[in-house]
Amino acid sequence: MSFASAQERPEGVDPARRDSAVSLARELRARGGRVWCVPFARNVSGIDLQGNAGTWWSKASGRYARSHRPEPGAVMAFSPTRKMPMGHVAVVSAVVSPREIKIDHANWQRNRVSLGMTVHDVSKNNDWSQVRVMSQESAAGRVYPVSGFILKDRG
Repeated sequence: MSFASAQERPEGVDPARRDSAVSLARELRARGGRVWCVPFARNVSGIDLQGNAGTWWSKASGRYARSHRPEPGAVMAFSPTRKMPMGHVAVVSAVVSPREIKIDHANWQRNRVSLGMTVHDVSKNNDWSQVRVMSQESAAGRVYPVSGFILKDRG
């Protein structure tokens, strides 16, 4: 796993990329299409990986830097589970505290884009390996495993 210095990485999420991704998702939905997490995360982050979300962490190896610490603009790779067999990806939009971030993602709620959703690190080792996603303002859902964060710079 490689790590790049802060000077080598662009700062956070590009608002124009996010706006474009949201617009594309709206257009797709208006035409009766499905909005998926993978194309949304790719469009927002610029990280050019293909395949189901559950494969992104391994596919990023050697192509992009990977981390176990969230950074704005990084793609958070949720591990596949029985209830989420294809995994999930989301883009970190803000780091609020060492154990809280905001994410932008699609299809967490079926066929919808969610911006600024709160995520809490609930891992025992403070390593972001397990999280709770606040799908509603006052309701944290189940615990989800996270493989890590894929960074925009090349690994």
